[in-house]
Amino acid sequence: MRLPPRWVRRVILAPLVIVLALLLVVTIPLWLLGALGLTSLVPGRFRLPRALWLVTVYLLWDSALLVVMFVLWIASGFGWKLDTPAFRAAHYRIGARGLEILFDVFGSVLRLAIVTSGSDADDTDAATAAFDALFTPGTPLVVASRHAGPGDSFILVHTLLNEVERHPRIVLKYTMQWDPAIDVLLNRIPTRFIVPSGFGGKTRGGGHGVEESLRDLATGLGPDDAFVIFPEGGNLTSTRRRSRIDRLRDAGRTALAERAEAMTHVMPPQPGGMHAALEASHDADVVFIAHTGLDRLVTIGDIWRDLPMDKRITMRAWRVARSEIPAGRDAQAEWLFGWFERIDAWIAGQTPIDEEAGPPAL
Repeated sequence: MRLPPRWVRRVILAPLVIVLALLLVVTIPLWLLGALGLTSLVPGRFRLPRALWLVTVYLLWDSALLVVMFVLWIASGFGWKLDTPAFRAAHYRIGARGLEILFDVFGSVLRLAIVTSGSDADDTDAATAAFDALFTPGTPLVVASRHAGPGDSFILVHTLLNEVERHPRIVLKYTMQWDPAIDVLLNRIPTRFIVPSGFGGKTRGGGHGVEESLRDLATGLGPDDAFVIFPEGGNLTSTRRRSRIDRLRDAGRTALAERAEAMTHVMPPQPGGMHAALEASHDADVVFIAHTGLDRLVTIGDIWRDLPMDKRITMRAWRVARSEIPAGRDAQAEWLFGWFERIDAWIAGQTPIDEEAGPPAL
Protein backbone atom coordinates (compact mmCIF):
# COMPACT_ATOMS: atom_id res chain seq x y z
CA MET A 1 0.00 0.00 0.00
CA ARG A 2 1.32 3.41 -0.96
CA LEU A 3 2.38 5.55 2.03
CA PRO A 4 0.78 9.02 2.22
CA PRO A 5 3.10 12.07 2.12
CA ARG A 6 4.56 13.19 5.42
CA TRP A 7 2.31 16.25 5.66
CA VAL A 8 -0.79 14.03 5.38
CA ARG A 9 0.53 11.74 8.11
CA ARG A 10 1.28 14.68 10.41
CA VAL A 11 -1.74 16.93 9.74
CA ILE A 12 -4.45 14.27 9.23
CA LEU A 13 -3.47 10.82 10.54
CA ALA A 14 -1.82 11.92 13.80
CA PRO A 15 -4.70 14.18 14.96
CA LEU A 16 -7.19 11.51 13.86
CA VAL A 17 -5.61 8.99 16.25
CA ILE A 18 -5.89 11.48 19.12
CA VAL A 19 -9.57 12.17 18.31
CA LEU A 20 -10.32 8.42 18.17
CA ALA A 21 -8.62 7.90 21.51
CA LEU A 22 -10.68 10.68 23.11
CA LEU A 23 -13.89 9.23 21.68
CA LEU A 24 -13.02 5.81 23.09
CA VAL A 25 -12.39 7.28 26.53
CA VAL A 26 -15.70 9.13 26.51
CA THR A 27 -17.66 6.08 25.35
CA ILE A 28 -15.88 3.41 27.44
CA PRO A 29 -18.99 2.55 29.53
CA LEU A 30 -21.04 1.93 26.38
CA TRP A 31 -18.63 -0.26 24.42
CA LEU A 32 -17.55 -2.11 27.58
CA LEU A 33 -21.13 -3.11 28.30
CA GLY A 34 -21.55 -4.11 24.65
CA ALA A 35 -18.38 -6.18 24.70
CA LEU A 36 -19.41 -7.98 27.87
CA GLY A 37 -22.80 -8.68 26.35
CA LEU A 38 -21.25 -10.12 23.19
CA THR A 39 -18.81 -12.24 25.17
CA SER A 40 -21.45 -14.90 25.73
CA LEU A 41 -21.84 -15.16 21.94
CA VAL A 42 -18.10 -15.46 21.24
CA PRO A 43 -16.70 -18.81 22.40
CA GLY A 44 -13.78 -18.92 24.78
CA ARG A 45 -11.55 -16.95 27.06
CA PHE A 46 -12.99 -13.40 26.96
CA ARG A 47 -11.29 -12.77 23.62
CA LEU A 48 -13.47 -9.83 22.61
CA PRO A 49 -13.10 -7.74 25.80
CA ARG A 50 -9.36 -8.43 25.80
CA ALA A 51 -9.01 -7.39 22.15
CA LEU A 52 -11.07 -4.22 22.62
CA TRP A 53 -9.12 -3.30 25.73
CA LEU A 54 -5.80 -3.73 23.92
CA VAL A 55 -6.99 -1.61 20.98
CA THR A 56 -8.05 1.10 23.44
CA VAL A 57 -4.75 0.98 25.31
CA TYR A 58 -2.78 1.14 22.06
CA LEU A 59 -4.74 4.15 20.80
CA LEU A 60 -4.25 5.93 24.14
CA TRP A 61 -0.56 5.01 24.09
CA ASP A 62 -0.15 6.30 20.55
CA SER A 63 -1.97 9.52 21.41
CA ALA A 64 0.04 10.15 24.57
CA LEU A 65 3.31 9.73 22.68
CA LEU A 66 2.12 12.12 19.97
CA VAL A 67 1.21 14.79 22.54
CA VAL A 68 4.54 14.44 24.36
CA MET A 69 6.48 14.62 21.11
CA PHE A 70 4.48 17.66 20.00
CA VAL A 71 5.53 19.40 23.22
CA LEU A 72 9.15 18.43 22.50
CA TRP A 73 8.81 19.82 18.98
CA ILE A 74 7.71 23.16 20.44
CA ALA A 75 10.49 23.05 23.06
CA SER A 76 13.06 22.43 20.33
CA GLY A 77 12.20 25.72 18.68
CA PHE A 78 9.46 24.25 16.49
CA GLY A 79 11.81 21.59 15.22
CA TRP A 80 14.96 23.72 15.03
CA LYS A 81 16.98 21.63 17.52
CA LEU A 82 15.32 18.24 17.12
CA ASP A 83 18.44 16.78 15.54
CA THR A 84 20.72 17.67 18.46
CA PRO A 85 22.10 15.05 20.91
CA ALA A 86 19.95 16.34 23.78
CA PHE A 87 16.65 16.03 21.94
CA ARG A 88 17.67 12.73 20.36
CA ALA A 89 18.38 11.37 23.85
CA ALA A 90 15.01 12.69 25.02
CA HIS A 91 13.27 10.76 22.26
CA TYR A 92 15.14 7.58 23.19
CA ARG A 93 13.90 8.04 26.77
CA ILE A 94 10.34 8.54 25.52
CA GLY A 95 10.60 5.38 23.42
CA ALA A 96 12.01 3.38 26.32
CA ARG A 97 9.35 4.50 28.78
CA GLY A 98 6.58 4.09 26.22
CA LEU A 99 7.57 0.53 25.40
CA GLU A 100 7.93 -0.30 29.09
CA ILE A 101 4.34 0.81 29.72
CA LEU A 102 3.04 -0.94 26.61
CA PHE A 103 4.67 -4.24 27.52
CA ASP A 104 3.46 -4.03 31.11
CA VAL A 105 -0.15 -3.75 29.90
CA PHE A 106 0.03 -6.16 26.97
CA GLY A 107 2.06 -8.65 28.98
CA SER A 108 -0.53 -8.82 31.74
CA VAL A 109 -3.55 -9.00 29.42
CA LEU A 110 -2.01 -11.53 27.02
CA ARG A 111 -0.11 -13.40 29.75
CA LEU A 112 3.22 -13.02 28.03
CA ALA A 113 6.61 -13.45 29.67
CA ILE A 114 9.93 -12.55 28.02
CA VAL A 115 12.96 -14.60 29.03
CA THR A 116 16.46 -13.69 27.83
CA SER A 117 19.46 -16.00 27.64
CA GLY A 118 23.07 -15.51 26.66
CA SER A 119 24.30 -19.00 27.46
CA ASP A 120 23.19 -22.61 27.71
CA ALA A 121 23.02 -22.43 31.51
CA ASP A 122 19.96 -24.09 33.06
CA ASP A 123 19.80 -21.41 35.74
CA THR A 124 17.53 -18.63 34.46
CA ASP A 125 19.27 -15.85 36.42
CA ALA A 126 22.68 -16.91 35.13
CA ALA A 127 21.41 -17.08 31.54
CA THR A 128 19.85 -13.62 31.83
CA ALA A 129 23.06 -12.18 33.30
CA ALA A 130 24.98 -13.71 30.39
CA PHE A 131 22.55 -12.08 27.94
CA ASP A 132 23.05 -8.66 29.54
CA ALA A 133 26.83 -9.12 29.53
CA LEU A 134 26.80 -9.59 25.75
CA PHE A 135 25.57 -6.00 25.41
CA THR A 136 28.00 -4.39 27.86
CA PRO A 137 28.61 -0.78 26.66
CA GLY A 138 31.95 0.16 25.20
CA THR A 139 31.78 -1.38 21.72
CA PRO A 140 29.37 -0.63 18.87
CA LEU A 141 27.10 -3.54 17.97
CA VAL A 142 25.31 -4.78 14.90
CA VAL A 143 22.31 -6.76 16.16
CA ALA A 144 20.98 -9.27 13.61
CA SER A 145 17.71 -10.90 14.60
CA ARG A 146 15.42 -13.61 13.38
CA HIS A 147 12.07 -12.18 12.20
CA ALA A 148 8.95 -14.19 13.08
CA GLY A 149 5.68 -13.55 14.87
CA PRO A 150 3.68 -10.39 15.61
CA GLY A 151 5.54 -7.61 17.38
CA ASP A 152 8.95 -9.28 17.53
CA SER A 153 10.65 -6.04 16.43
CA PHE A 154 8.92 -4.23 19.34
CA ILE A 155 10.14 -6.92 21.73
CA LEU A 156 13.72 -6.60 20.52
CA VAL A 157 13.79 -2.79 20.71
CA HIS A 158 12.14 -2.88 24.14
CA THR A 159 14.85 -5.27 25.33
CA LEU A 160 17.64 -3.12 23.91
CA LEU A 161 16.32 0.08 25.46
CA ASN A 162 15.09 -1.16 28.82
CA GLU A 163 17.15 -4.23 29.66
CA VAL A 164 20.60 -3.62 28.20
CA GLU A 165 20.42 0.19 27.75
CA ARG A 166 21.54 0.35 24.14
CA HIS A 167 20.43 3.06 21.68
CA PRO A 168 19.07 1.23 18.63
CA ARG A 169 19.49 2.43 15.07
CA ILE A 170 16.68 0.59 13.38
CA VAL A 171 16.00 -0.77 9.89
CA LEU A 172 12.26 -1.26 9.31
CA LYS A 173 9.81 -1.67 6.48
CA TYR A 174 8.40 1.65 5.24
CA THR A 175 4.84 0.52 6.09
CA MET A 176 5.57 0.98 9.81
CA GLN A 177 5.12 4.71 9.19
CA TRP A 178 1.36 4.17 8.96
CA ASP A 179 1.41 4.23 12.79
CA PRO A 180 1.57 7.97 13.67
CA ALA A 181 3.54 7.66 16.94
CA ILE A 182 6.08 5.24 15.46
CA ASP A 183 6.32 7.46 12.39
CA VAL A 184 7.12 10.59 14.39
CA LEU A 185 9.37 8.95 16.98
CA LEU A 186 11.53 6.91 14.63
CA ASN A 187 11.94 9.76 12.17
CA ARG A 188 13.52 11.73 15.04
CA ILE A 189 16.13 9.10 15.92
CA PRO A 190 18.52 7.27 13.56
CA THR A 191 16.25 4.98 11.52
CA ARG A 192 15.85 3.85 7.92
CA PHE A 193 12.51 2.80 6.48
CA ILE A 194 13.08 0.63 3.45
CA VAL A 195 11.28 -1.32 0.77
CA PRO A 196 12.85 -4.79 1.00
CA SER A 197 14.26 -5.69 -2.40
CA GLY A 198 16.23 -8.89 -1.89
CA PHE A 199 19.87 -9.12 -2.86
CA GLY A 200 21.53 -6.01 -4.21
CA GLY A 201 21.12 -2.29 -3.72
CA LYS A 202 17.84 -1.43 -5.40
CA THR A 203 15.04 0.54 -3.77
CA ARG A 204 11.67 1.62 -5.03
CA GLY A 205 11.43 5.25 -6.07
CA GLY A 206 15.09 5.89 -6.92
CA GLY A 207 17.53 7.82 -4.72
CA HIS A 208 19.90 5.96 -2.42
CA GLY A 209 19.92 2.20 -2.80
CA VAL A 210 18.92 0.21 0.23
CA GLU A 211 22.47 -0.85 0.99
CA GLU A 212 23.82 2.67 0.71
CA SER A 213 21.05 3.92 2.99
CA LEU A 214 21.94 1.28 5.58
CA ARG A 215 25.61 2.11 5.24
CA ASP A 216 24.78 5.74 6.08
CA LEU A 217 22.78 4.62 9.11
CA ALA A 218 25.62 2.45 10.43
CA THR A 219 28.26 5.14 10.00
CA GLY A 220 29.45 6.63 13.29
CA LEU A 221 28.02 4.00 15.64
CA GLY A 222 28.89 4.95 19.20
CA PRO A 223 29.88 2.66 22.10
CA ASP A 224 26.28 2.60 23.39
CA ASP A 225 24.63 2.15 19.98
CA ALA A 226 23.16 -0.95 18.37
CA PHE A 227 22.43 -1.16 14.65
CA VAL A 228 19.34 -3.39 14.40
CA ILE A 229 18.68 -5.41 11.26
CA PHE A 230 16.51 -8.39 10.28
CA PRO A 231 18.51 -10.18 7.58
CA GLU A 232 15.54 -12.31 6.52
CA GLY A 233 13.90 -9.12 5.25
CA GLY A 234 10.41 -9.92 6.55
CA ASN A 235 8.36 -12.07 8.87
CA LEU A 236 8.66 -15.79 8.22
CA THR A 237 5.83 -17.29 6.18
CA SER A 238 5.80 -20.51 4.19
CA THR A 239 5.10 -18.62 0.95
CA ARG A 240 7.88 -16.12 1.52
CA ARG A 241 10.33 -18.86 2.50
CA ARG A 242 9.53 -20.87 -0.65
CA SER A 243 9.90 -17.76 -2.80
CA ARG A 244 13.30 -16.99 -1.28
CA ILE A 245 14.54 -20.54 -1.92
CA ASP A 246 13.25 -20.43 -5.51
CA ARG A 247 15.12 -17.16 -6.06
CA LEU A 248 18.33 -18.78 -4.89
CA ARG A 249 17.82 -21.62 -7.37
CA ASP A 250 16.99 -19.18 -10.18
CA ALA A 251 20.21 -17.29 -9.40
CA GLY A 252 22.21 -20.51 -9.79
CA ARG A 253 22.94 -20.83 -6.06
CA THR A 254 21.87 -24.45 -5.89
CA ALA A 255 24.04 -25.36 -2.90
CA LEU A 256 22.62 -22.47 -0.83
CA ALA A 257 19.09 -23.38 -1.92
CA GLU A 258 19.57 -26.94 -0.69
CA ARG A 259 20.89 -25.65 2.64
CA ALA A 260 17.93 -23.28 2.86
CA GLU A 261 15.55 -26.19 2.29
CA ALA A 262 16.98 -27.81 5.42
CA MET A 263 16.24 -24.70 7.51
CA THR A 264 12.57 -24.99 8.44
CA HIS A 265 12.33 -22.26 11.09
CA VAL A 266 14.06 -19.35 9.33
CA MET A 267 14.37 -17.96 5.82
CA PRO A 268 17.71 -17.71 4.01
CA PRO A 269 19.23 -14.38 5.06
CA GLN A 270 19.91 -11.57 2.61
CA PRO A 271 23.53 -10.50 3.13
CA GLY A 272 23.53 -7.03 1.57
CA GLY A 273 22.38 -5.07 4.61
CA MET A 274 24.75 -6.86 6.99
CA HIS A 275 27.66 -6.29 4.64
CA ALA A 276 26.83 -2.58 4.36
CA ALA A 277 26.58 -2.20 8.15
CA LEU A 278 29.86 -4.02 8.83
CA GLU A 279 31.61 -2.07 6.09
CA ALA A 280 30.47 1.25 7.61
CA SER A 281 31.26 0.37 11.24
CA HIS A 282 34.73 -1.17 11.21
CA ASP A 283 34.95 -1.76 14.97
CA ALA A 284 31.46 -3.20 15.59
CA ASP A 285 30.89 -6.65 17.02
CA VAL A 286 27.82 -8.64 15.96
CA VAL A 287 25.11 -10.03 18.22
CA PHE A 288 22.77 -12.63 16.73
CA ILE A 289 19.28 -12.99 18.22
CA ALA A 290 16.99 -16.01 17.99
CA HIS A 291 13.59 -16.22 19.65
CA THR A 292 10.70 -18.61 20.06
CA GLY A 293 7.16 -18.31 21.40
CA LEU A 294 5.30 -16.47 18.64
CA ASP A 295 6.23 -18.70 15.73
CA ARG A 296 2.78 -20.02 14.90
CA LEU A 297 1.06 -16.63 14.97
CA VAL A 298 1.15 -15.76 11.27
CA THR A 299 -2.36 -14.51 10.43
CA ILE A 300 -4.93 -12.38 12.26
CA GLY A 301 -6.95 -15.57 12.69
CA ASP A 302 -4.00 -17.26 14.42
CA ILE A 303 -3.68 -14.37 16.85
CA TRP A 304 -7.43 -14.32 17.56
CA ARG A 305 -7.56 -18.05 18.26
CA ASP A 306 -4.61 -17.77 20.64
CA LEU A 307 -6.01 -14.95 22.80
CA PRO A 308 -4.92 -14.78 25.56
CA MET A 309 -1.58 -16.10 24.41
CA ASP A 310 -0.22 -17.57 27.66
CA LYS A 311 3.24 -17.75 26.17
CA ARG A 312 6.85 -17.52 27.19
CA ILE A 313 8.98 -15.72 24.62
CA THR A 314 12.58 -16.89 24.87
CA MET A 315 15.33 -14.77 23.34
CA ARG A 316 18.79 -16.31 22.86
CA ALA A 317 21.81 -14.17 21.96
CA TRP A 318 25.33 -14.91 20.75
CA ARG A 319 28.09 -12.33 20.34
CA VAL A 320 30.76 -12.51 17.63
CA ALA A 321 33.91 -10.41 18.06
CA ARG A 322 34.95 -8.30 15.11
CA SER A 323 38.17 -10.28 14.76
CA GLU A 324 36.09 -13.42 14.08
CA ILE A 325 34.05 -11.86 11.25
CA PRO A 326 35.40 -12.62 7.78
CA ALA A 327 36.20 -9.84 5.34
CA GLY A 328 34.72 -9.62 1.87
CA ARG A 329 31.15 -9.81 0.64
CA ASP A 330 31.11 -13.48 -0.39
CA ALA A 331 32.81 -14.65 2.80
CA GLN A 332 30.41 -12.64 4.95
CA ALA A 333 27.40 -14.03 3.03
CA GLU A 334 28.58 -17.58 3.74
CA TRP A 335 29.28 -16.71 7.38
CA LEU A 336 25.81 -15.13 7.80
CA PHE A 337 24.14 -18.16 6.24
CA GLY A 338 26.01 -20.41 8.64
CA TRP A 339 24.78 -18.41 11.61
CA PHE A 340 21.18 -18.69 10.47
CA GLU A 341 21.65 -22.43 10.22
CA ARG A 342 22.77 -22.31 13.85
CA ILE A 343 19.74 -20.18 14.78
CA ASP A 344 17.46 -22.65 12.99
CA ALA A 345 19.01 -25.54 14.93
CA TRP A 346 18.55 -23.71 18.25
CA ILE A 347 14.88 -23.04 17.50
CA ALA A 348 14.35 -26.70 16.57
CA GLY A 349 15.74 -27.72 19.95
CA GLN A 350 13.36 -25.59 22.00
CA THR A 351 10.24 -26.81 23.80
CA PRO A 352 7.21 -26.76 21.49
CA ILE A 353 5.08 -23.66 21.85
CA ASP A 354 2.07 -25.51 23.22
CA GLU A 355 4.21 -26.73 26.11
CA GLU A 356 5.28 -23.15 26.86
CA ALA A 357 1.75 -22.14 27.79
CA GLY A 358 1.08 -20.69 31.16
CA PRO A 359 -1.86 -21.37 33.47
CA PRO A 360 -5.28 -22.14 32.00
CA ALA A 361 -7.06 -19.09 30.61
CA LEU A 362 -10.31 -17.71 31.91
